[in-house]
Amino acid sequence: MDNSGKEKEAMALMAEAEKKVKSSQSFFGSLFGGSSKMEDACEMYGRAANMFKMAKNWSAAGNAFSQAALLHLQIQSKHDAATNFIDAGNAFKKADPQEAINCLNRAIEIYTDMGRFTIAAKHHITIAEIYETELVDIDKAIAHYEQAADYYKGEESTSSANKCLLKVASYAAQLEQYPKAIEIYEQVGTHAMDSTLLKYSAKDYFFKAALCHFCIDMLNAKLALQKYEEMFPAFSDSRECKLVKKLLDAYEEQNVDAYTDSVKEYDTISRLDQWLTTMLLRIKKTIQDNESDLR
Repeated sequence: MDNSGKEKEAMALMAEAEKKVKSSQSFFGSLFGGSSKMEDACEMYGRAANMFKMAKNWSAAGNAFSQAALLHLQIQSKHDAATNFIDAGNAFKKADPQEAINCLNRAIEIYTDMGRFTIAAKHHITIAEIYETELVDIDKAIAHYEQAADYYKGEESTSSANKCLLKVASYAAQLEQYPKAIEIYEQVGTHAMDSTLLKYSAKDYFFKAALCHFCIDMLNAKLALQKYEEMFPAFSDSRECKLVKKLLDAYEEQNVDAYTDSVKEYDTISRLDQWLTTMLLRIKKTIQDNESDLR
């Protein structure tokens, strides 16, 4: 069957479902099996939504799932309503990101009301990702990652919470909210260094925290580095710690060439990602600005 045939069938099901809803709401309809008619209507909306999906009509699929969700709420079937709102959100993601967020938020309200915080957290992450990629609203993405982290923490899922917080720290630093980023990197780094599995990654978090300190103030970075070495002696031997020390020396000497050479040398072994490149360029710019001030 071609797509237009699927859409026609879906529309016929939608019309049938609407009739069922209307008849269940009439006086006689409510006396004679009103709730079973509502359940039938829910099922029809669900079938229609899946047909719209097959026809790749994502908005219509999202709308049909939303109708099913609203009916499930009317007959006090909360879990099914939340599931349908998620299905609606996933369909709208392909056509209308803002409507997808609205549906996912409705599902989150139901899940938190039911005490299902881990599932709610997962959907907050989905919303954060839509804000990151589709709507490019980083402040809202941060807010949803933070909410997800809070819910995960409450459920003792520390590693899931930390994953969300690291996203927050990464964006906070890019937005020059350095104290916020530092607090998270230190917190996650401290958690990692006490775990045999995560110990190796602790140096990366302390490295990032040190660079954020450096963006604020060179002395800040020096003191922070001493603190991290005392807290986590293995950090002293890391290439990351050695790089920050070289950069501090270059900064004190106001030597841009030494700074650039140290970064290049590090990059030949450990490739710099976009975040590190941005931070290192910001620090380099302060040396260049200082140099031009002295001239």
